[in-house]
Amino acid sequence: MGSQDLKRYDLEDRTLEFSKRIIRLAKALPKNSINFELTKQAVRSGASVGANYREANETETKKDFQFRLRISRKEAKETVYWLNLIIEANPEITERIKPLLQENQELLKIFAAILEKIKKKNAE
Repeated sequence: MGSQDLKRYDLEDRTLEFSKRIIRLAKALPKNSINFELTKQAVRSGASVGANYREANETETKKDFQFRLRISRKEAKETVYWLNLIIEANPEITERIKPLLQENQELLKIFAAILEKIKKKNAE
């Protein structure tokens, strides 16, 4: 396994752990109708980040890879939205969510860097 493969699988593991952390957060929140809707959306978009990244790694073409990676990036951006709404509804857990938001930002930067690298390669 080359270093590129190792990086790919590290990011697969990282996005899976990110999804698990969102699930744990959802389970820990008070049970009410607002949190139900907000966590449902956060879990859906947060889990989709990793699912689409894994799918990207199995695509047949570079174009499909880019498409799936863009979806991962879009879902990560959506997850920020839902996490911020969870903070709004539950300000007492702001400190617990901050690390999730930070990890999400790091994932967004990684996806952006990969897409930029592909764009530069295609321009050559």
